[in-house]
Amino acid sequence: MDRLNVMYIFTDQQYAGAMSCAGNEDLHTPAMDRLASEGTRFERAYCTYPLCSPSRASMFAGKHPHELGVTSNGLPIAEAYRPAELGHLLSAAGYECVYGGKWHVPEIAIPETHGFRRICGFDDPGLPRACEAFLEADHDRPFFLVAGFDNPHNICEWRRQQNLPWGEIGAPPRVEDCPTLPANFAIPPFEPEAVRFATHADPYIYPGARYSDEQWRRYRWAYFRLVEKVDAQVGLILNALDAAGLAKNTVVLFSSDHGDHHGAHHLVQKSFLYEESIRVPMIVRHPQRAGGNVDGEHLVSNGLDVYATVCDLAGVGVPEHTEGRSLIPLMSPGSDHAWRPNVAVETKTGGRRSDGRAIITGRYKYVAYAWGAHREALFDLEHDPGEMVNLAVASRHAAALQQHRDLLREWCARTGDTFYGGHYSHPDTPFIVPGDAYPQSG
Repeated sequence: MDRLNVMYIFTDQQYAGAMSCAGNEDLHTPAMDRLASEGTRFERAYCTYPLCSPSRASMFAGKHPHELGVTSNGLPIAEAYRPAELGHLLSAAGYECVYGGKWHVPEIAIPETHGFRRICGFDDPGLPRACEAFLEADHDRPFFLVAGFDNPHNICEWRRQQNLPWGEIGAPPRVEDCPTLPANFAIPPFEPEAVRFATHADPYIYPGARYSDEQWRRYRWAYFRLVEKVDAQVGLILNALDAAGLAKNTVVLFSSDHGDHHGAHHLVQKSFLYEESIRVPMIVRHPQRAGGNVDGEHLVSNGLDVYATVCDLAGVGVPEHTEGRSLIPLMSPGSDHAWRPNVAVETKTGGRRSDGRAIITGRYKYVAYAWGAHREALFDLEHDPGEMVNLAVASRHAAALQQHRDLLREWCARTGDTFYGGHYSHPDTPFIVPGDAYPQSG
């Protein structure tokens, strides 16, 4: 078998720092740590949209969510892009494409209309067993195996005091033995109004305003236990790959669809554009590349780049319709491979579904929401990784602010994004960026 197998394992609602290999001492993730020690961990990987269906659509169709028509949960990938989905591309290239676990684009378990054969429905405990059975079978052609887990998404049910779908995690210990509050626990000054409006408009989803410090610490304890639960299941799949003798010719990719705020800025869940919600794990283990590397330089768009990387590995070439780039050339330390200067993330939040956009460059992150006081934020991620100081309100940062407004405008034009466009007064204005003016007659 000349061509490499490809296995993509991904979780749901796991932020980039929720791994012990990322320096987090509040949990232990031996399976993820093993992948990192044997592969390359990309520290600056961002989802395309901090919500399940939109992010997943990007992974499997290689476009930004608004281009695919998937701007909320429950929407399918636009028909025009269905032929370019990974399952169809790799099946046509001779790969055996199988999928197990959570799909959610929009069906919760994948229907067999996406180029994949389903080996397991929506079932976290059953997913490792299904993968093991597949790996133990004879294979006369290379395979593309996708394993999509639900956890640590069960933090949503835990917070609502519901039964956990994939098994309980026990009661929290004494609060003194729970994780401490994050360094950026406070609500930052000059936070965009759209963020806090959403948290008050929908307390069922965002209960943080009424949480005590003790409740926040217990929430963080539960979240990390759920990450450990899914890590153990990831480990079972890796063990099955080893037992089948397939690790030596299989590339393993690991990521998540989006993160969780886990108390940062008094927030739970996702959807907002803080780092905890949009920065995700991204690890690639290649049997022919050295492991143990950490890439903290390159800005990765995990949805677009997972798509491009899988295409590259399968030898089908990176399709022209995607802005994604293969991560494989970056796995050689010291590589001078040309890379993108920024990544973009989109979202809608709260009862009014306020549009929000983020542009991340090497040092800064620019955030813009469609309405509200302080609707812009500019953070210096190098000196303020917790995003506590909004530089957009200081005139001395006007040049950097305008530079990032210009980058957002260019991205909207290039990708056909209608960020706050089509206002009833100017229906022909496709988008409008903060600081711009609507065209006037006369």
